[in-house]
Amino acid sequence: MLSLLTEHPLFCALILILLDLGLWRLISSRGSEWKLLVRVLIFALFSIVLFNEGLNPMEPAPWADNVPLHLAATGLQIGWWLFGARTLTVLIGAVMMQRVGHTGRLLQDLLGAVIFLIAIIAALAYVLDLPVKGVLATSGALAIIVGLALQSTLSDVFSGIVLNTTKPYQLDDWISIDGTEGRVTDIDWRATRLQTSQGSMAVIPNSLAAKAKIINFSRPSNMFGVSVSVPVSPHARPSSVIEALERAMQGCRQLLDTPAPSVSLKSSASGGAEYEISGFVASMGEKRVVRNQLFDLAYRHLQASGVNLLSSNETSAVPQLSRPRSLLESSPIFSTLREEEKDTFSQNMTLQTFRAGETILAGGEVSDHLFIIESGVVSVTLKRHGAPLESGRMGPGEVIGEAGILSDTALPADFSAKTFCALYRIEKSYLKPCLDARHDIHDAMQALLDFRLHKAQSLTEETPVIAPKRGFLQWLRNRV
Repeated sequence: MLSLLTEHPLFCALILILLDLGLWRLISSRGSEWKLLVRVLIFALFSIVLFNEGLNPMEPAPWADNVPLHLAATGLQIGWWLFGARTLTVLIGAVMMQRVGHTGRLLQDLLGAVIFLIAIIAALAYVLDLPVKGVLATSGALAIIVGLALQSTLSDVFSGIVLNTTKPYQLDDWISIDGTEGRVTDIDWRATRLQTSQGSMAVIPNSLAAKAKIINFSRPSNMFGVSVSVPVSPHARPSSVIEALERAMQGCRQLLDTPAPSVSLKSSASGGAEYEISGFVASMGEKRVVRNQLFDLAYRHLQASGVNLLSSNETSAVPQLSRPRSLLESSPIFSTLREEEKDTFSQNMTLQTFRAGETILAGGEVSDHLFIIESGVVSVTLKRHGAPLESGRMGPGEVIGEAGILSDTALPADFSAKTFCALYRIEKSYLKPCLDARHDIHDAMQALLDFRLHKAQSLTEETPVIAPKRGFLQWLRNRV
């Protein structure tokens, strides 16, 4: 076999081309650096074989008297130009991928097409010894005909080049093009592809995107607007409504501090007033969750302030309950109590207030009472690696101190007032007999305790650090 290769170097060159094609298919996409290295090495060996045999790609093939050998040499010389063009485009693509990422793929494809066009013209001129001027003139006339036939497609192509150059959006950006909203998944020669919030795929031609109104929700980066409209009675005092909504706004931990969220009066009429809570979140996926949470917090804080959401049915005829009685009615833990039990419970609840920043229940402290938040925002803080970590915020209707009531233990969290807070206190000596008699209330409180313990454990446990991968190209770039 070795003698066959040495006696027939052209056959060896053909094997190198086939070997390159085979290895390019066999090596997985994860080993892109190895694929690039293998291609460069095979091209170098291919060039050495050709030049060693006297086949200069800059000149026509020798052996004109031996037609089969002449044709084989001509094919290998043309293959050298195409092989070189492909190797060069792969190298440029690897460099551009590191510089600009996937957003430069369209420019990379266009540059690759130009390189291949130059390689084909060079092969025609040097290897086949054809008059290039005539070929260029013919190809120019043909290009005019093809350009007229593909006018709309070429418009999409050049619009795509403009979009990639000006970069109004990039891959993974959330954008809106003429009202079509979604995440950019691909920008190719013809169109921009968006994955909408419904999971469907929207394909928008680049020529349309270049002319349309584009809204990029991802810029500035990591900042997405969210707003909630809250309709209330026109008889509610605006200052009371705004204070309640500001507490609701502070109760949502996902809202960014900068730019600061705000509450404003959106509209007012005889039929009602509409207020709006607006702010920003760090990711598009949080918008729906935060919007729902804000509306729930607004409802609870407004109710704590004695303000109800606007309804078409008047509720003034309904007997007004005391605030302790209303808390028991809306509480998911105590809502199963009978009416007379709720009345008795409400008479054994004492109001206690805390200023902003004041500790309500310290971490590690075993509580001998249960708190039900009447109004305000309570911050929950854990210790992680010795540093404080805010794990959540609580609002009206939520309880504090269930661990001491159920098992005489303490939660590893500090509960402190983020705003001025009012809490109703129920002593353990009064609550314990009720829990022993009512297993449904005991089970509901136990489920809440288990959830909080599991959340505290998941937030404080250490996560393994994954070392970054270092490949050959990264090592080479660090040395340049």
